[in-house]
Amino acid sequence: MGRLTALVLGSAAGGGFPQWNCRCPTCRLAWAGDARVRPRTQASLAVTADAENWVLINASPDLPQQVRQTKPLHPRGEARGSPIKAVLLTGAEIDQVAGLLSLREREPFLLCATAVTLAALAENVMFGVLAADVVRRKAVVPAAPLVFPGGLQAQLFTVPGKVPLYLEGAEAESATETATNVGVELYAGGARMVYIPGAAGVTAAMKARMKEADVVFFDGTLFRDDEMITTGTGAKTGRRMGHIPIGGDGGSLAALQGISGRRIYVHINNTNPVLIVGSPERAHVERNGWEIAEDGMEIAL
Repeated sequence: MGRLTALVLGSAAGGGFPQWNCRCPTCRLAWAGDARVRPRTQASLAVTADAENWVLINASPDLPQQVRQTKPLHPRGEARGSPIKAVLLTGAEIDQVAGLLSLREREPFLLCATAVTLAALAENVMFGVLAADVVRRKAVVPAAPLVFPGGLQAQLFTVPGKVPLYLEGAEAESATETATNVGVELYAGGARMVYIPGAAGVTAAMKARMKEADVVFFDGTLFRDDEMITTGTGAKTGRRMGHIPIGGDGGSLAALQGISGRRIYVHINNTNPVLIVGSPERAHVERNGWEIAEDGMEIAL
C-alpha cells in the first residue's frame, strides 16, 4: 500500500469561477484576466491509497474537463478502462451528482451514498443511463466502515445542512443533521483526511473528528453570511442555503479554532473575496492558518 493522496479536481461552489453569467466584483476580475484570481471548476476530490485505484468524492458537472486535466485519471488498457473505481457522494445537489451522467459509457465502478441520496438519483430517470449491471450502487449508513480497491478506507458522518434545492419544500430546514448531507473521513497508511464541502454549522462531534485529522477540507462557500445579497447575486443568506460563512460571529473560522492539522477551504462561491490573492479577507484567513483550495492541488500524506 502507498500513501493517502488527494487531488483537488475542483474547488469552486456550484457554477464554478467565474460563473458563466456573473459580473460580481470577483467574477469581473476573472473575466478581465486579472492575475490575482484563478478560474476554478466545481468541487470534487479524487483520492487513492495506492496511486492506481481512485475514488471520486462527488461528481461535479465539470468532471470530463477535470479528468482530462488530471493525468492519474486518464484511461488505461488496450481499448477502454479507467482508474476510477468508485464515486462517493456527500449529497444529491446538482453540483455533486451531475457529473455521473458523463460516466455512462459502461465502465464498471461502485456508486456509494446514503440511502436518501441514492433514492433521489433513482427518482430521476436520467440517472438510469448508469446501467445497473455495470454501475453497482451501495447504500452507506453513516459511521459504517467502507473499504475501496487499493486499501482506501472511508466513513461518512452527518453534517448540519439541508436537502438539495430541487427537493426543497416551502419551509426548508437548513441546519438539521440528516443523511441528506454528509462529510467524509478518509484513512490510509495511518493518515487521516476529512472532507466537508457543505455545512450549515459545526457540531462538537464534527470538531472532534477534525482535530484528529492530518488534513481538513471545509466548506468555504461564502465569507459573509449576506454576501449573495450585498453583491446583488441572490436573495438568500449563506446559512439559508446550508452554508456557514467563514467570517463573522459564529463563522467557521471562529468555530474551528483549535484544529491543528492542515486546514483548507473548498467549495468557494464565485462571490467570495478570498478568491482574490492579497484581498483583506484572504489575508485574514491565511493569518489564521487556513489555505484556499485551487484546482490541481495535491495532498500526499
